[in-house]
Amino acid sequence: MQKMDPQKPYKKIVSEDEFTEVALETMKENSGGVTEYPILDFTEDALKLLCTGVHETLKYSKIKPAGGKAYEAAKRCFDIICSAGALTVLAVPLGVVAAIIYIDDHGNPFFSQVRLTKDGKPFRIYKLRSMCMDAEARFAEVQKENDSDGIAFKSDDDPRVTKIGRFIRKTSIDELPQLINVLKGDMSIIGPRPPLPREVVLYTPEQMDRLLVKGGLACICQCEGRSDMPFDEWVKSDIRYIKTRSAALDLKLIGKTILAVIMKKGAK
Repeated sequence: MQKMDPQKPYKKIVSEDEFTEVALETMKENSGGVTEYPILDFTEDALKLLCTGVHETLKYSKIKPAGGKAYEAAKRCFDIICSAGALTVLAVPLGVVAAIIYIDDHGNPFFSQVRLTKDGKPFRIYKLRSMCMDAEARFAEVQKENDSDGIAFKSDDDPRVTKIGRFIRKTSIDELPQLINVLKGDMSIIGPRPPLPREVVLYTPEQMDRLLVKGGLACICQCEGRSDMPFDEWVKSDIRYIKTRSAALDLKLIGKTILAVIMKKGAK
């Protein structure tokens, strides 16, 4: 990641005590939903501090992920086969959508940002760009418009979303490049959605339990309401998955996710 410009707001290296204070004070003041994220950007040092804190916190988790080594091996093989096959089939359609996005504003049709996965490990998630080119820089302008009742940011009328962006979001096409993350091993087909650092810094230890397993392209939340599900229920559904995950459950969730996408259930 690039070093932060000290002249810009929100960009500073923070200590472990400051991270803790930010989390406690923000959640105390915004129990119904975060409308202002105290830390929007992270230097390499600050991100490393956050990831280390997550890793250490998870050592004391009372949650034990279901599934043994055989399940993990089978899950990885399944992820490789499915993601490679899907990318082969979708290569041309994704290329067409990428071309449309480029023609619309002549910007890079692909977008990546840092997310956290198992044990707080950072990685870059890939998406088809659904927002304007300077969307990340403009987040400070729109963060108070959070429609979510929790930490994750959601807005029904985000001015940064482009016309083509609204379509690919509604149809979940923007998420398809994450099959590359699955193929690389950053993510799995099924697993809790990987959160942003600015969200994780506000997590309670119980919410950090979402990071006990590798993040996924789809999860229970995707099947049972997506954007409509309250944040606390979203977290509980992820913990439920972690406690009960199995090959049979993964296959069931894949089927339910496909159905949810076709029906555009909770898509925004």
